[in-house]
Amino acid sequence: MQKLGDWAEDYALKFLQQQGYMLVEKNYYCMYGEIDLILQKNSTLVFVEVKARSSKQYGTALEMVTLSKQKKIIKTAMWFLQEHEQFEAYDCRFDVVAMQMVAKKLQDIKWIENAFTLG
Repeated sequence: MQKLGDWAEDYALKFLQQQGYMLVEKNYYCMYGEIDLILQKNSTLVFVEVKARSSKQYGTALEMVTLSKQKKIIKTAMWFLQEHEQFEAYDCRFDVVAMQMVAKKLQDIKWIENAFTLG
């Protein structure tokens, strides 16, 4: 049985590839944290946080991308850019793909472009 998070990342990747994005890296880790998906379209590099929730009891998927989580993602993205100089001239963006499940079926998917910024 595939974990919900793994399934959601795979689903989000396919969804974004259908929008013309190409995968650069999946599950990028460094000392600051993890980025679920790093994608490229033209000269834009997109760092994507994928969240899926099977219940709203403790909040929606979107509410799980807290300010502290955003800061970790930004630090991790900066580390990635230092390691991958070929992307230094690219525009960068932080997106969130949030999925709400009901009875193990996808009920809702939200793709928020520019969900948060460095400022």
